[in-house]
Amino acid sequence: MPVTNAIAAMAPDLAAWRQHLHTIPEVRYGTKRTAAFVVERLREFGVDEIHEGIAENGLVAIINGQKPGRTIGLRADMDALPMTEETGLDYASLSPGAMHACGHDGHTTMLLGAARHLAETRNFAGRVALIFQPAEEGGAGAERMRREGIFDTFEIAEVYALHNAPGTPVGQFYTTPGPIMAAVDEFTININGRGGHGATPHATVDPISAAVAMVQAIQTIVSRNHYALDELVISVTQIHAGTVFNVIPDTAMINGTVRTFDPAVQAMVIRRLEEVVQGHAASFGVTATLDYGNGDPATVNDPDCAAFAASVAAEVSSCNANAPREMGAEDFSYMLEARPGAYLFVGNGDTAGLHHPKYDFNDETAAYGASFFARLIERALPLGH
Repeated sequence: MPVTNAIAAMAPDLAAWRQHLHTIPEVRYGTKRTAAFVVERLREFGVDEIHEGIAENGLVAIINGQKPGRTIGLRADMDALPMTEETGLDYASLSPGAMHACGHDGHTTMLLGAARHLAETRNFAGRVALIFQPAEEGGAGAERMRREGIFDTFEIAEVYALHNAPGTPVGQFYTTPGPIMAAVDEFTININGRGGHGATPHATVDPISAAVAMVQAIQTIVSRNHYALDELVISVTQIHAGTVFNVIPDTAMINGTVRTFDPAVQAMVIRRLEEVVQGHAASFGVTATLDYGNGDPATVNDPDCAAFAASVAAEVSSCNANAPREMGAEDFSYMLEARPGAYLFVGNGDTAGLHHPKYDFNDETAAYGASFFARLIERALPLGH
């Protein structure tokens, strides 16, 4: 069963919805206009319930099937990124400093397409809960919607989500059982020394020398302190110190990110970072503090749900059911902590990469994603005889 014919026929509407959403990007929890557009479409489709104001501008809509049964959740993120668009498209962002550079406009559109099909056909027994989420990009909107009780309130038994994948042929899916995306943490090291003239370094306690040594030592955590087959990334992404060429500053700052799948590996990294920071601080005569922030946890697919979702995706197009893990992060992880489910990727074709100022969601992808969502509900909640 390829792309559902009724959904393929929606292609002009899907493209129009998506391109309109692309013009009105909103970041984090400020997705007011986006949510209003979604609500307007859902009312046109005749869904049974619309619950607004969850996690500020998130919403859950309910479609009832022809018979009672379980409730399956389908999630789409709505927020954009605080970036300036450089696509030059006719439908480019009209919001200065905001851009749909991750394709959440497309994710919202795919779920709207599935909603229209499911509301028209209702070829299932049970309920579908359409979850439109704000603040995926750094705001943990999924965690907030979970904390505000959507899974208990709407008795959601399982939950599924899609993300577009630039560089993968349009419509091809991939996923994997177990962990699929990493936990993402952030660390900041603040170093305090004693500044002075660059011509008399002996009269200073140089925080820059300490910072450079710490950064070099941090690189050895991956290469020397963990098992090579346990995925781990530690990236130092910022070093800030000083203001002029001839003054040794009082302070320096190091910032970076840690990506892990295993809590034991994460704990080892925290311990070693603290040892590196304090050991080098003592060695260089400075004082230093480590501020380690735990971010979104690893995104972990339920193996049975992932296998089921992959079989559905294979009916729509093709699906690699055992794809490699990715070191990026996704706050859908919080929803998968609350309920079993699965996270999949769908190909976006040969486009600019995610979070790139020239990125654009491929409108051809929308019918594949909408068909997947609709078919998943029909298979998970069969009407029977």
